[in-house]
Amino acid sequence: MGRDTVSNGRSVNLPMHQASTMLFNTLEEFEQARDSRYQKGTLYYGRYGNPATFELESMMAELEQGAGCVAVSSGLTACVVSLMAFLNAGSHVLVADTVYGPTRAFCDNVLKQYGVSVTYFDPMMGEALAGLIQDNTHVVFFEAPGSATFEVPDIPAIAQVAKQASVVTILDGTWATPLLCQPLLLGVDVVVHSGSKYISGHSDAMLGLIVATSEENYQTVRKMSLSIGDRAGANDVFLALRGLRTLSVRLRQHAESTLQCIEWLEQQPEVERILHPAHQDCPGHEFWQRDFNGVAGLFSVVFRSGTENKIRAMINSLEMFGIGLSWGGFESLILPVDPTPFRTATSWNSVGPVVRFNIGLEDSSSLISDLQTGFKFLK
Repeated sequence: MGRDTVSNGRSVNLPMHQASTMLFNTLEEFEQARDSRYQKGTLYYGRYGNPATFELESMMAELEQGAGCVAVSSGLTACVVSLMAFLNAGSHVLVADTVYGPTRAFCDNVLKQYGVSVTYFDPMMGEALAGLIQDNTHVVFFEAPGSATFEVPDIPAIAQVAKQASVVTILDGTWATPLLCQPLLLGVDVVVHSGSKYISGHSDAMLGLIVATSEENYQTVRKMSLSIGDRAGANDVFLALRGLRTLSVRLRQHAESTLQCIEWLEQQPEVERILHPAHQDCPGHEFWQRDFNGVAGLFSVVFRSGTENKIRAMINSLEMFGIGLSWGGFESLILPVDPTPFRTATSWNSVGPVVRFNIGLEDSSSLISDLQTGFKFLK
């Protein structure tokens, strides 16, 4: 899957394919490509895709068991393109209160400007979402688990409510990747991923991926992506193809180290609460047990009140944890987060500061030793 299996002397990795202009032997062949340019695998012009792009899209569609995939320039672009594909002026969209912050900013700053009304909802309301659907509701957009606080919604329940009202569901499934959860099999219409995270896995690519469950929805997304002129870069596609080869083994190591770090963290008196779907106190833990088949390495920790001014010193003291945006790479990361400004349909009542952890591929004993040193600043 995702590479040549016939030619002798072939390379293990699909070579990087950089091209804008595609050449044709005859005008008739050019016209045939032009007329079928929206079909999967048609070489026409660089923006429409190339052999490497098509292989990546084919792999993701197969992993998600969808009809087709569109590779774009970033995870945020994947969210934006998928929303634009199914909305127009006068539409109403339901957006989970826990979505990725930049996705929410696009809804507030762009969609509303173009006549789309946005209603934020509690992602844990499940079937009760039916009460929020309006005659002009065209999309339900949500995330599993939620950004920063990791609530796991009842994906099949939300998908079923939307389907009964002929509303398209779009789910950001970046946390789980297709290996830990397949939302399309749970009833979701479109799933989006930031390929910059686990899929590429090395913090060196900017990439988004959109997979649709039906050919009709795939074509709708693909045409929107091409209409706004966005495509994934050649180098990023190459990195994602390489990263997918090791995704399974990397996720196993992320999971093992994460569970060991969580076990240590929950024993610390400064820790109030662990926000990870695998932790029984995390909202939606029962849905995670039912719909997911593994553990990812991103989670948050709620610290006890009184540690606010000490958290900064603790973070600055760490040597194994980098300070930076994004996650899903081989290096562990840490960053304070404040969910409060991004909640309107729900409220966030935290006794103390919240810190997000990304557990990378370092030895877990080294990570715990580093945390032991850092936690001395919380005393």
